[in-house]
Amino acid sequence: MKNKFYAGAAVIALMASAAHADDLLFAPGEGGFNWASFDAFKSSHDLSGQTLTVFGPWRGDDQVQVEAMLAYFEAATGATVVYSSSESYEQQIQIDLEGGSPANISVLPQPGLIGDLVAKGFVSPLPDGTEAWMDENYAAGPSWVSLGSYAGPDGVKRFYAFPYKADVKSLVWYSPENFADAGYDVPTTMEELKALTDQIVADGGTPWCIGLGSGGATGWPATDWVEDMMLRTTTPENYDAWVSNDLKFNDPIVVNAIEEFGAFARNDAYVAGGAAAVATTDFRDSPKGLFTSPPQCYMHRQASFIPAFFPEGTVVGQDADFFYFPAYAEKDLGTPVLGAGTLAFITSPSDAATAFIEWLETPIAHEVWMAQKGFLTPHKGVNTALFSDPTLGKMNEILLNATTFRFDGSDLMPGAVGAGSFWTGMVDYTGGKSAQDVADGIQASWDAIK
Repeated sequence: MKNKFYAGAAVIALMASAAHADDLLFAPGEGGFNWASFDAFKSSHDLSGQTLTVFGPWRGDDQVQVEAMLAYFEAATGATVVYSSSESYEQQIQIDLEGGSPANISVLPQPGLIGDLVAKGFVSPLPDGTEAWMDENYAAGPSWVSLGSYAGPDGVKRFYAFPYKADVKSLVWYSPENFADAGYDVPTTMEELKALTDQIVADGGTPWCIGLGSGGATGWPATDWVEDMMLRTTTPENYDAWVSNDLKFNDPIVVNAIEEFGAFARNDAYVAGGAAAVATTDFRDSPKGLFTSPPQCYMHRQASFIPAFFPEGTVVGQDADFFYFPAYAEKDLGTPVLGAGTLAFITSPSDAATAFIEWLETPIAHEVWMAQKGFLTPHKGVNTALFSDPTLGKMNEILLNATTFRFDGSDLMPGAVGAGSFWTGMVDYTGGKSAQDVADGIQASWDAIK
């Protein structure tokens, strides 16, 4: 949680800046962009004289990039767009909503918080047809529709939030040189991944680097492991029931997923430093074992951000690469992907707000950010050749090949669990406590807040 509140929209306005339609990053008609989608949108939307306010979490470089995208909406519609943010955006959006001064469009990376705002009546349903459009045009479309659907004040579930800008967590990082030297192939199934793990041990190596250390947040990397294992050992419906606690945390299905993580993390032969080092190794230091000579480990499962903690000068795609954390071939659960991302929703209805949601359906609204950096999308209609970074393009292929997408489960749970007992429970588990005892304790903490 942030420790500073920005008081009122007047202060927020200091962060605001309008995107200028006369300063487009990529000239219309040039390059491989889907300009036909831009032209079609422009021909059907005239918002001259109107202003669209957008409040979101993007700051720094991300703010520059989103404003570059918003400039195309301005150019297509004639509207003026004002984007603003805050260091304390989660708190600020609630302050603005309760004070009656929200932006037209709000964007958050917390589906749980969005659900709370929907239930309080602060959010308007998305335009008719948006749900059907997403179901058809996003890879694993039903998953994204489910992510943006919430029960309103009347208890009826509707489509309220448009997922835009995704992140992928189901990744395993490795050194291509080390794999080549050892004669290892990239595994494509969980069965192959486990066989490779055993082969590395048989060859005298250590397969995995795993670190859970993160100061006051120690334990969180293990929650991602368990979430990925839930998606690979049971149905998406059970995953959804788990994060809402309709499927209890100490159910055998969940205990099994914890033990699937433990099969890697609690085996001394599998983990650099032995199982006892897992909880005490900082997650930022953990992947460095991939790059020692000889390697301290051959694989590291972590989300797309982890290269920021690779040794200086490491080139992703050469010195380091990644592959999809694979599913079991025998379980017939498709190719599930764990991730996160942001969702856009209407908090002050207007013609411009409705048009903006329709704008997010166009390929160009995605491609402009793709051609910059730090953006992934499940939109099946984009030109993936436009990614400025081949690494992002490869990650996006994982997203486009997903049969199921699910949001980080701990982020969907109550904070006392998802950012509390789940974290500490995983530390206890890697320290030797049984999966059942850990799961019982986490469930008891959930029961205590009901």
